[in-house]
Amino acid sequence: QVQLVESGGGLVQAGGSLSLSCAVSGRAIRGYRMGWFRQAPGKEREFVGISWSGGSTNYADSVKGRFAISRDNDKNMVYLQMNSLKPEDTGVYYCAQGGIGSRYDYWGPGTQVTVSS
Repeated sequence: QVQLVESGGGLVQAGGSLSLSCAVSGRAIRGYRMGWFRQAPGKEREFVGISWSGGSTNYADSVKGRFAISRDNDKNMVYLQMNSLKPEDTGVYYCAQGGIGSRYDYWGPGTQVTVSS
């Protein structure tokens, strides 16, 4: 059984930083793309960034230059470092493991990030 569990969320003031972790069990992350997504209250879930299997990353324009994704294939962990946080970064953050094509096969339950102004 594949499980993803996010951690590290919390309440932070605008301009602050948070580091999220995603622990994956049941399937190695090596060879798979890993994505971070978020959902703000009343809004649809949106893409935050991706760590490709080869280690390269891409980000949504809204977080580019502020967020950074890293991965440790040996530990089966994915990380999201968030700096210069803004109130509009508030939401539930999810990590997901990619599957065939553009599909994501497995999702974590999410962790709440709240940025106060």
